[in-house]
Amino acid sequence: MNAPSSRELLASLGRLDAPTVANAIETFDVRLRNEGFANNSIRCLFPQLPRLVGYAATVTIRGANPPVGAHAYVDRIDWWNYLLSVPAPRVLVVQDISSQPGLGALLGEVHVNILRALGCVGAVTNGAARDLPAIESLGFGLFTAAVSVSHSYVHLVDIGVPVQIAGMKVRSGDLLHGDLHGIQTIPAAIAPQLPATAARLQAVDDRLIAACQAPDFNLDRLRRALAQAQT
Repeated sequence: MNAPSSRELLASLGRLDAPTVANAIETFDVRLRNEGFANNSIRCLFPQLPRLVGYAATVTIRGANPPVGAHAYVDRIDWWNYLLSVPAPRVLVVQDISSQPGLGALLGEVHVNILRALGCVGAVTNGAARDLPAIESLGFGLFTAAVSVSHSYVHLVDIGVPVQIAGMKVRSGDLLHGDLHGIQTIPAAIAPQLPATAARLQAVDDRLIAACQAPDFNLDRLRRALAQAQT
């Protein structure tokens, strides 16, 4: 059987919810079960949008404190070329390393429009976002720890470096998956096998659920369904 193309794989992963993806990853024993996902300090701001699937473009920012001897930090545009070097669809992953993460927002209406033009479908940050109605109207997925009225003194620090967002380690080019439950990384080596694995796991769950919802439910029926699931 031929391996799925990247487009087919991303579409298949986009049809799976985040808990199903996490369950499938667990079966391969490639990482600990308490790793690979952001903790509940990060929330999906637009849970009604389609699931977010894409490749990570990583940056770090600061923004809590003003520059010495200047009104504002100099804007950088070199990260635009870096974004284009990451496979599409792209997800910007922003680690706020400020003394007060989330005090100011990098992600607002203007930056998100730039990101969309550069092939980004969403962003993840331990910092903040603002201009939420405008961003939601663009269909741009956002996973953040905070919202803010201001950009404060936010400025880019490093581009393309490994980052950590609420316990989730992300490297440039990592595959990400997220929905209303949260955001996680997908190990590249097992990604092509996840849709089929998820389908097998779902079939097992469906049998257990059917046993619980059967009009003639009883414990013997549930025990049989559980025994079949474990074989």
